[in-house]
Amino acid sequence: MLAFLWNLGAFILALGILVTVHEYGHFWVARKAGVKVLRFSIGFGKPLIKWYDKLGTEYVIALIPLGGYVKMLDGRVEEVSAQEHHLAFNNKPVSRRIAIVAAGPIANFLFAIIALAAMYMIGVQSVKPVVGEVTPASRAAAANLSSQDLILSVNEQVVTDWQDVNFALMAALGESQLVLKVKDAHNALQIRQVYIQGWKLDQQDVPPLQSLGITPFRPAITTEVAQVGSQSAAEQAGIMVGDRLLAVNGEAFSDWFDFVKVIKNSPEQPLTLQVARNNQTLDLVATPSAQTDNDGNRIGVLGVAPRMENWPTEYIETRHYGPLDSIVLGGQKTWELITLSFDMIGNLLTGQVSVKNLSGPVGIAVGAGNSVSYGLVAFLSFLALISVNLGVFNLLPLPVLDGGHLMYYIIELIRKKPVSEKTQELGFKLGAMLLLALTCFALMNDVARL
Repeated sequence: MLAFLWNLGAFILALGILVTVHEYGHFWVARKAGVKVLRFSIGFGKPLIKWYDKLGTEYVIALIPLGGYVKMLDGRVEEVSAQEHHLAFNNKPVSRRIAIVAAGPIANFLFAIIALAAMYMIGVQSVKPVVGEVTPASRAAAANLSSQDLILSVNEQVVTDWQDVNFALMAALGESQLVLKVKDAHNALQIRQVYIQGWKLDQQDVPPLQSLGITPFRPAITTEVAQVGSQSAAEQAGIMVGDRLLAVNGEAFSDWFDFVKVIKNSPEQPLTLQVARNNQTLDLVATPSAQTDNDGNRIGVLGVAPRMENWPTEYIETRHYGPLDSIVLGGQKTWELITLSFDMIGNLLTGQVSVKNLSGPVGIAVGAGNSVSYGLVAFLSFLALISVNLGVFNLLPLPVLDGGHLMYYIIELIRKKPVSEKTQELGFKLGAMLLLALTCFALMNDVARL
């Protein structure tokens, strides 16, 4: 329950920030274009807080925090007096209407630049992309990629961490090969050619690295207990943080994963655990509780987490940048995210990426909660990513989105007359149905991940 509330709170905070930025873009340009703004609302439904400014605009924070809107004076929606005819949105030149509609997504892109620039100025700590393991008979193995290889570039694009590598891999979908420049375990520069003809991300939640057969380096997991769950089977058995697990029912195990395998295969079965504590060896009796995994199998759960060895200092890099360099880097990264987002939409349409990888509000909430847990820098990075996705999504040519309105206004600009109201109404209905179907599908994916 605590995790749910944490994720929910982080989701509302993140969505509130991004929706405010998006709608303020529309609001600010509408004011500059001479359009009267009637309401600026964050959220839908019953107003929780509202106030007015000197120009008569109503500001609202509403009950349902799943979006927002800017209501402008518009003769197509309500009657407009002769005195305010010049203040109505529909009476403005098409160029101004295009500017007002485009301002929302543009505001999201500008916010991403600012968030990333702030992140770079604070300092970014990242893990160098060092290969941990290579899956036998995989595409990576066929390219002779090896453990301890440090990836320096992907298709001549310099990479400094695993996020860079993942983005570069996704951008390469549909190509025939990847050219990786690496530094091997002997510090020698090598070129690895990974053939990716026919490579697709067609499985749910299987990241690009894993599908190519690459496992990033991670410090070794020890058999020392780092956490004990409250009211868990481990706590009831007397297991304590710092205990080193040695054997189960008199049989020693080689690593943590062997221990986990025994526990999973022993739901509600008493086990004698041998542990080392303060230079003593103790025998404790623990009965793993029973749970059902995602495949419907009954497994045992003890309620402990292991300690990992420390990261090698040479694998961790912290980078700080000045204000000007941070803004430039923020702009470059934002452009990369925009182009990547459009590429992913294209890959979804062509089947290169499975629609099973779509994520909805639940997935965003979990991501927001996790990023907040990792600190301000991670949260800023998350906000920038979602802000770009929100901006790109709103540019899709669906009539209920900004992109759909832009499509109509661009047609009007070319034809010198507006699209008929009947055509627009039909487009809005179809767009709403498509958007609802897409949202439902993304929610179903989220539920399947729980």
